[in-house]
Amino acid sequence: MYRNAKNVGYYMIGKGALAQLGDLLTSRRETRDGPAVFFLDHYFEGKDLADRLPVEHWDMVVYVDTTEEPTTDSVDGYTARVREFLDGKTPCALLAFGGGSTLDTCKCVGNLLTNPGKAEDYQGWELVKHPAPYKIAVPTLSGTGSETSRTGIICNEAKNLKLGMNSDYTMFDQVLLDPDLTASVPRNQYFYTGIDTYMHCFESLSGSYRNVVVDSLAEKAIDICKRVFLSDDMMSDENRELLMIASFLGGMAAGFVGVVHPISAGLSMVLHMHHGLANCYALSVQEDIYPTEYRDFMTMIERQDIDLPKGICRGLTDAQYTALYEASIVHEKPLTNRLGPDFKKILTKENVIERFKRM
Repeated sequence: MYRNAKNVGYYMIGKGALAQLGDLLTSRRETRDGPAVFFLDHYFEGKDLADRLPVEHWDMVVYVDTTEEPTTDSVDGYTARVREFLDGKTPCALLAFGGGSTLDTCKCVGNLLTNPGKAEDYQGWELVKHPAPYKIAVPTLSGTGSETSRTGIICNEAKNLKLGMNSDYTMFDQVLLDPDLTASVPRNQYFYTGIDTYMHCFESLSGSYRNVVVDSLAEKAIDICKRVFLSDDMMSDENRELLMIASFLGGMAAGFVGVVHPISAGLSMVLHMHHGLANCYALSVQEDIYPTEYRDFMTMIERQDIDLPKGICRGLTDAQYTALYEASIVHEKPLTNRLGPDFKKILTKENVIERFKRM
């Protein structure tokens, strides 16, 4: 079976590239009547970033609450607000500034602006039937790969399920990468988010669903991640630009993952843990599944002096442990990708709960 693969149409990278955003947006405004809608991580509310953006008085600025990861309910809520503001107009562009939560929110809202129903209706593969409005990504964190992936990840609280809108229509049309925007990221957060690229790339390479293009992108992204996280200073000017490149490549290589992301999804759903940090805890108890990558990861944590305290699952109830197991084991495709169709014989309920207890 052959799949016709799509990538981001345009990208711009370099220190100070944000200054070019106005020119990119002007070309959209000249041919379209609708306003622009800017999605900004709520971290930037009251800070100077908004003042540096080409926002006109008829545009809309939405501050996305990233205290927790995007949910089907939060996406539905933002969609309703944007739709009411647009009042039937088609936006000239949707723009996202932040990490994966903000970028994914923008992508999912875009899908719902042109497709009927609610966010939960499109959690899965190839369910989005109509193209979304034009979208521009300006990541201010590196690592999630959301800027180039075809997936917008959202949590469905009612179903205890973390799953994306996986569609070519979910992808951004333009990406602008300015490493100056990651200079003020807290050091731990920079690592937790950045290491996501390393993880989903080695998971892809360790699986059975492979192709030579994805492998090549993943291999290069891993090489860059090792160069960054095994260096003396992962946040040097050079390394911040390199990590943006790794995230860009890793997003394009993000096909099927493996065991790290399902266990991470359990932590996100039950303990409301952010994705990057949850990934770190997930890999920290998978030395038997990914021995080489586990050793490299622990070396990176030590080299960069990153905090990963133990005891996050201490004192949970049996019901919470069961919920963690169920929210992890439901991800059959990635688990089959790494462990084969009999993955439940390896990841028994007892085995998975024991891993959570060691975190």
